Amino acid sequence: MIDIHCHILPGVDDGAKHVAQSIEMARDAVSKGITTIIATPHHRNGSYDNYKIDIIEAVKELNTVIQEEDIPLILLPGQETRINGDIITDLENGHLLPLNETSGYLFVELPSSHVPRYTKQILFDLQVKGITPIIVHPERNKEIMENPNLLYEFVSDGALTQVTAGSVAGMFGKKIKNLSLQLIESELTHFIASDAHNITSRGFANVEAHSVVKKEFGSQRLYWFLENAQFLINNQIVISNPPEQIKRKKILGIF
Repeated sequence: MIDIHCHILPGVDDGAKHVAQSIEMARDAVSKGITTIIATPHHRNGSYDNYKIDIIEAVKELNTVIQEEDIPLILLPGQETRINGDIITDLENGHLLPLNETSGYLFVELPSSHVPRYTKQILFDLQVKGITPIIVHPERNKEIMENPNLLYEFVSDGALTQVTAGSVAGMFGKKIKNLSLQLIESELTHFIASDAHNITSRGFANVEAHSVVKKEFGSQRLYWFLENAQFLINNQIVISNPPEQIKRKKILGIF
């Protein structure tokens, strides 16, 4: 299993505080069937800055430790970049890190409280530069929760999205779980990932999420998510289906 979103690098953001916690997370991930993790520390979110060159070096160092500990896990470099007006300039200056460095897919994080007015333009500008933006955990964005069809516009324009495993599993509450399932049903999300920060309060809920997906949508949909993660790290085209708008009455019915 491949986990494309994880805060396992030690001491760089609000994830693992030190190497010992990184090792705990690595062991826990392996115990749950994860073989590959993309380390995606926060960048430009107002609290943490983690630039491409530093992340690549940190991943190399942690991979060495993991090998020395004989843990069968591979780390790949990535970055969770908060959307901002300088994102194209930062991309051109080599500060931004696509997932697995050369994939052409870039995580874009929205503020939790709203969707900035320039979001559509930034997502377009990234695609002009040959980068496919992946909006992370949209189900936890307040404005998207109130108006999910904002996400429909972004996906229709070529963006991809990733929901959090804990959201699908119900660990962030019923409303967020229901919206996550609605996004899956409406072809508005393309990946499920842990967004793990530790092994306690924000751990690896991939297995639980996959169980929910299999129960609600069947094995074929679960395999679709698993394959997309593999396609991503291989720099292949991720499978996406035509998105559908979420009817407001249906939202009211499930919340």
